[in-house]
Amino acid sequence: MGGQVRILLSTYNGGAFLADQLASFAAQSHAGWTLLWRDDGSTDATVAIMERFAAGLDPGRCTRLAAPEGNIGASASFLALLRAALPGLGAGDAAAFADQDDVWLPEKLARGMAALAAVPAGRPALACARQVLVDAALRPYAESPPLRRPPGFPAALAQNLATGCTILLNRPAAALIAGSHPPQHFFHDWWSYLLVAAAGGEVRMEPAPLVLYRQHGANAVGAPGGRLRRALGAVRRGPGAFMHLFRAHLAALAAERRLLTEAARDDVARLQAALAGGPFRRLGVLGMPGLRRQTLLETLTFRLWFLIG
Repeated sequence: MGGQVRILLSTYNGGAFLADQLASFAAQSHAGWTLLWRDDGSTDATVAIMERFAAGLDPGRCTRLAAPEGNIGASASFLALLRAALPGLGAGDAAAFADQDDVWLPEKLARGMAALAAVPAGRPALACARQVLVDAALRPYAESPPLRRPPGFPAALAQNLATGCTILLNRPAAALIAGSHPPQHFFHDWWSYLLVAAAGGEVRMEPAPLVLYRQHGANAVGAPGGRLRRALGAVRRGPGAFMHLFRAHLAALAAERRLLTEAARDDVARLQAALAGGPFRRLGVLGMPGLRRQTLLETLTFRLWFLIG
């Protein structure tokens, strides 16, 4: 595909693993990429590694975003990068989120661009993919599970399916997200998936893993291997954090109602009204079409949390 990809990389004390990720950018079969990066206040060799990498590329191919300065957190950093990149994106171009500690497989950008190219012009689209879970030494030990149910809305409220390190956004999706106002404490990948789906955009997941998703104990989010382990981890965490974010997502979507489809606006209003009522009112909305997670166990956990949280 002929479009350009603007890779958006947020770094923070990533010196131990950063070189592997940068090498994987250089090894992409889709060579039409440029890199925009922002450092979030590193105190290790991260900035020096980035500067050496930039020096080995053609001038202008790797650019540092200087503002905002300081430590603002990964998701806010990615949003700043996306907003800075948007004016330079053409109609056939895309923006790709990149974590500092992963390794992209060579076809990652090419597959993502092919998925976006299949979407009608002007429609927001997000392409994502499964991952190979690897340890700190890049030894594989699991793969993220394939989809059992298609992505979309309102399912996006119940579960994030788009892992940030795999996401590509076409220009309409990038503009949608860059112009939005996410909740105060948000995950850039979940908000991107949620907003594109609620706005009637298209979400496409590549069935093959395209990223070595490194798990090393200091991941900003990370991914436990297997659905059962994730479900057990969710049960241990309890409903508090999830339902807080669920309500925050609803409030943020309600504030952006001009961007949503009519069906999504109705769903948001029904869910907010149910959460403001008692258990019986909440029970009444759990049968909404699509308000499910990927598996029965995950869906039952979500429904319990929605009733009591």
